Amino acid sequence: MKDLLKTYVQSIQSKLWEMSDYLYHHPELGDHEYNSMKLLVEFLEEHDFTVETGIVGRPTAFKAVYDSKKPGPTIAYLSEYDALPGIGHGCGHNMIGTMGAGAGVLLSKVLDEIGGRVVVLGTPAEETNGAKVPMAEQGIFEDIDAAMILHPSDESYESGESLAMDAIQFDFRGKSSHAAASPEKGINALDAAIQLFNGINALRQHVTSDVRIHGIIKEGGLAANIVPDKAVAQFYVRAKDRNNLNEVVEKVKNIAKGAALMTGAQIYIDNYELSYDNMVTNQTLSNLFTNNLLSTGIAEIKKSKESYGSIDMGNVSHVVPAIHPYIGLDSPGLTAHTQEFADTTITENSHNILAKGALALAQTGYDLITNKEVFEKMKEEFYEKVNA
Repeated sequence: MKDLLKTYVQSIQSKLWEMSDYLYHHPELGDHEYNSMKLLVEFLEEHDFTVETGIVGRPTAFKAVYDSKKPGPTIAYLSEYDALPGIGHGCGHNMIGTMGAGAGVLLSKVLDEIGGRVVVLGTPAEETNGAKVPMAEQGIFEDIDAAMILHPSDESYESGESLAMDAIQFDFRGKSSHAAASPEKGINALDAAIQLFNGINALRQHVTSDVRIHGIIKEGGLAANIVPDKAVAQFYVRAKDRNNLNEVVEKVKNIAKGAALMTGAQIYIDNYELSYDNMVTNQTLSNLFTNNLLSTGIAEIKKSKESYGSIDMGNVSHVVPAIHPYIGLDSPGLTAHTQEFADTTITENSHNILAKGALALAQTGYDLITNKEVFEKMKEEFYEKVNA
């Protein structure tokens, strides 16, 4: 039965290539991926999925379900399809969205025999304000047993870690005045922002090596002869685990409050993007997927690479067993978020890789449904890590 998936992928691979190329040629930014969502949804509906759009209050998010009406696990594949400004699909989300939908359709072809359900989740705005965060918070994964997403990269890597991240905005408010004639009447909001940067730079000596703090001054005044009455700084603060991140964030916020006290400014602190949790790879699920990907003819899959980025799949991994592996485009050194990366996703070689990725995802879902021992091992590992 599992071998039938290889036959099915041959029957839909030309459609998968066509969809990936369409997304490449028609990139849409996060939460505006209307045509991208429509393309994937229509494909899923053609294969008898029941689709709900606009879930978790995001107009371009969707949940597509194929239910065998027989007992069995529920497997979820996640599709991303947002592009980058100016670059388009420089992170390969055209492939991610297509592989997720393709895997769901492939697995659905054998579900009536083996039981269970398959869910494809359309997850907008990964690059900015990832929809997986409210999905994890609002119970979308409560009836799901395992979640998978596959990301293109220069080479293939096992699922690994990512950093937890908070995106924090510091809004300092002072009092304007003539900077030369009456400086004593002003309160310099920009000085407060500068002191925030100085304080954070001092803090860097006293955090763990995995912590990353980087920011900009978004607003800093209107003219050199006017005391700035408003300054806005935005920071990303990252760490390997959420508990450590929370401690560092509290220190950064205290620095901001101190900067306000030093200058007499008022301070308003808020998050300007959703917070991401660190990725917790389920190793049992990861090993299962790795073996399936190797069986498709992918020559080598390296151990997970050290990552200092942050992904909203991290939030998913805290509520359900999850993986976020990488499939190589046979281009060592290829850098994501570049035009070169985007262009590589639509080559003939990448088309073949896309089909292999969708197949490996579907095969992994098949194994979870038909191998109770592996399924229980995956669940046991998840509960041990969540409760650690």
